[in-house]
Amino acid sequence: MAAVQLKQIYKKYDDTQVLHGIDLDIADGEFVVLVGPSGCGKSTLMRMVAGLESISDGDFYIDGKRANDLPPQQRNIAMVFQSYALYPHLTVYENIAFGPRLRKEPESSFGPRIKAAAAMLNLSPYLQRLPKALSGGQRQRVAMGRAVVREPALFLFDEPLSNLDAKLRVQMRAEIKALHQRLKNTVIYVTHDQIEAITMGDRIVVMNAGKIEQVGKPLDIYDRPANLFVAGFIGSPSMNFIAGTVQIDANQPSLITANDIKIKLPQLDLKAGQKITIGIRPEHIRIERTNNSSNIKLRLDIIEPTGSETYLYGKIDHAPCCIALRERLNFAADDEIQANLPIEHLHVFDTETTCRIN
Repeated sequence: MAAVQLKQIYKKYDDTQVLHGIDLDIADGEFVVLVGPSGCGKSTLMRMVAGLESISDGDFYIDGKRANDLPPQQRNIAMVFQSYALYPHLTVYENIAFGPRLRKEPESSFGPRIKAAAAMLNLSPYLQRLPKALSGGQRQRVAMGRAVVREPALFLFDEPLSNLDAKLRVQMRAEIKALHQRLKNTVIYVTHDQIEAITMGDRIVVMNAGKIEQVGKPLDIYDRPANLFVAGFIGSPSMNFIAGTVQIDANQPSLITANDIKIKLPQLDLKAGQKITIGIRPEHIRIERTNNSSNIKLRLDIIEPTGSETYLYGKIDHAPCCIALRERLNFAADDEIQANLPIEHLHVFDTETTCRIN
C-alpha cells in the first residue's frame, strides 16, 4: 500500500497553465475521489501520478520518496481507464495474464492470483470467453481484474463507469467500493459525477479550473460547502441560490432581493448593504398550507416525478428554484404555492468573494 503526497504541483502546456499549485496528502489505504467538471484538470493530475504526464513544477511523493522522475513501471501503480482497453483476440484469462507474462512471471505465480481475482469479481465462469461475448460491466471487471492481479500499492481509476448505463453504474460503484474494502489499497478515483464522489469516497477533492476548491468527507462538503462553486456542483438537484443585500432590523439580519422579497438570515457577521447570496438544498424547502409573512410565493413551471421523489421547478425573484418532495402531492404547472426557507438550512455566501460566511 502507499501514501501519496502532492506538493505545489503545476502543469503547463506551452503557454497554457492547467494545474495551479495542487497540495494534497492521501493516507495509506484511503479512497480519495477527484471530482469536478470536464476540463478542470483532474485526469491530468491522475496521469501525472501514474507517470504518464510530466510534472512541470512541484514535488510528488509515494511513501515519502520523491517520485517525479520515476518511470511508470517502477511506481507500483495500476490504472483502470474509461475505455476497457482489452485485447479483443485474447480471452478474459489471457487479458488478465498479459501484464504478468510481459514481466516474465511464471504462470505458477500469477495463475492462482488470476483465479482469486476472478472469483472476487464474479468472472470465474467467463475466463475462456472473448471480450466481445461480455457485457459492459463484465468488461470493466476484467479491466479491474487486470489491475488487481498486479497487486499494486496504488489503484488509479479514471472515470471507469462513464461508458456504462445507469443501472450498471450503480452496481459497479458498489463493487469497486467492496473491492477497496477487501484489498485495503490506496485508491485515487477520478469522476465528473458528484453522486459517484459522494457515495464512494472516504474523502472527496472538488476541483475547478486547475485548482482545489475544497477537500473533506463527502457529507461534510455537502453540508458545509466552502464556496458558491462547491455548493452548486455538489448535490443533485443542485442547490438553489438567491442573491440580494443585507438589511438589519433590531439585530435581525435579512436578505432583500431586487424585487423586495425579504428572507430572514441566521445570526452571522453581516453588515447592512453587504451583497450576499444565500443557498438552500431542494430537500430543505418546505411547502406551507397557510399564509405567513415569512413564506415566499412561487409559481410552478414544471413538475418532474422520479418515483421516490417529485421535483417542483419555479422561480424566486427570477432565480431558478427546485423543491424536492418525498410526499406525492397533487400539483400542476402554473399552480402557486407557499414556500418556506428554514433559517437553519440556509447557506450564506459573500457574492463578491463567493466564499462561505461562517
